[in-house]
Amino acid sequence: MRLHAEVWGAGSPLVLLHGFTGSIATWEPARALLGARHRVIAIDLPGHGRSPAPIPRLRLPDVADALVAVLDRLGVDHAAWLGYSLGGRAALHVALAHPARVERLVLESTSPGVADARERAQRAAADDELAARLERDGLASFVDRWMAQPLFASQRRLDTAVLARERTIRLAQTAAGLAAALRAMGVGTHVPLWARLPALHAPTLIVAGADDEPYAEIATAMAALLPRARAALVPDAGHAVHLENPVPFWSLVCTFLAERSGTTLEEVFA
Repeated sequence: MRLHAEVWGAGSPLVLLHGFTGSIATWEPARALLGARHRVIAIDLPGHGRSPAPIPRLRLPDVADALVAVLDRLGVDHAAWLGYSLGGRAALHVALAHPARVERLVLESTSPGVADARERAQRAAADDELAARLERDGLASFVDRWMAQPLFASQRRLDTAVLARERTIRLAQTAAGLAAALRAMGVGTHVPLWARLPALHAPTLIVAGADDEPYAEIATAMAALLPRARAALVPDAGHAVHLENPVPFWSLVCTFLAERSGTTLEEVFA
């Protein structure tokens, strides 16, 4: 699988991975900020944006290999990685399978998976049902149901223009691509990574919204298992921290990434 990527800016490499129903366009509001400091490599995950839909047997370890292949094509040996939700799970797989390719890791609203086998099977079945509904009822209806989940309730306080932009990004996807992505990369389809976290030695920043209680708890639990990690909870934000409270989110991220290069905080926020 060859994934679509866009590259901009100059500096140390930074890979950006969006969440489910997103695309490279997710990062457009931060394009200038990040491009002034990094060679940004934004990648459309399988079934999203301009990347092909995943084949049925593809799973996140395969996606991790495909993501590393993007770096190979660009001649990039290693990079910092930032992943949101589904993108965070993909980045976590890269860090564990290809540790030499990950210099620093930022995980936003990310879970290492569902530890309980029965719950995992239930989640896989639910995602398969969602995929079938998406194929049957169409993209617009699915997007409405997806965003009506309690997980995204905090986004209702966002400006209407921001909500409209995010909806436009979701409606630019295809029903076939998202359905295939649900079946191939849903939380219920992959082996949980909790037991492998102590082996991940890349410096890691785990960010969650303070209003997203389940993922705030996961962030704290992950940080306790990772040798070189810290968790940060951003106030007045739910699942999409970068969207709901972008100033403190990007302040955390830029400060963390600057630690590698020795850049001063004055330079980071100049």
